[in-house]
Amino acid sequence: MSNQKTSSATPGKFSGMFAAAIIPIALVLGIFIFKFILGDPSHFEGGDPTKHPHPGDYLGMMYKGGILVPILMAVFIIVVCVIIERMYTLSVASGKGSIPSFVRKIKSLLDGNQVDAAIAECDKQKGSVANVIREALHKYKEMSSNQGLDKEQKVLAIQKEIEEATSLELPMLEKNLVILATISSVATLLGLLGTVFGMIRAFSAIATAGAPDAVALSTGISEALINTALGISSSAIAVISYNYFTTRIDGLTYGIDEAGFSIAQNFASKNA
Repeated sequence: MSNQKTSSATPGKFSGMFAAAIIPIALVLGIFIFKFILGDPSHFEGGDPTKHPHPGDYLGMMYKGGILVPILMAVFIIVVCVIIERMYTLSVASGKGSIPSFVRKIKSLLDGNQVDAAIAECDKQKGSVANVIREALHKYKEMSSNQGLDKEQKVLAIQKEIEEATSLELPMLEKNLVILATISSVATLLGLLGTVFGMIRAFSAIATAGAPDAVALSTGISEALINTALGISSSAIAVISYNYFTTRIDGLTYGIDEAGFSIAQNFASKNA
């Protein structure tokens, strides 16, 4: 199974390095953007970040969201980076051309006893489905010339080869999706936590003796709304992208299952 291991090594290694690096990098970027871009004095009246932002200056308004804003921005950056990484990995895993068309071609070649041509087609396709099918076809050829096993044992050997090859491909396809699944819940909770902090500040401004502190009141409301918006938007994007990627992975695994079943059935029918 050396061909498959080699073909999976590059995206798998990239995914592992990505997962280890993205969280600290995103946190640093979030803090940098918060302090030096959103908190730039030019966004505020009198060049003072403690005062109101200029009317219509949304960057200054985001700065007023408080200490959770850089964390929520880091979460958003992580979501975007995971989406880009998964798009790249699944693009590599999908190989060249349509998976259903590829599976139909493999079936057609096997029906014509063109096993070597089917293996060559897998080499051209270069996707995860092709990797699994290639290993199954090599086992198919091996079992065709094996005189020491009966038909049932040969079919079981082919099916086992397909299962082992699939077990090597699936982890690479599903890697880092847990990040999106976690963020889909955590981002909303962080946004709600920021909302609570903002409402506490707003009600504290209302409770002051005499006239309420209008600046503190508006700051508290801004903090509440901005954190809510950042948290919900990050969560929504994470949920949508997670469902999209799992659907694509299901399509690949369905192609593997369909092709694997066809290979086993073809062998059984021709070695009755």
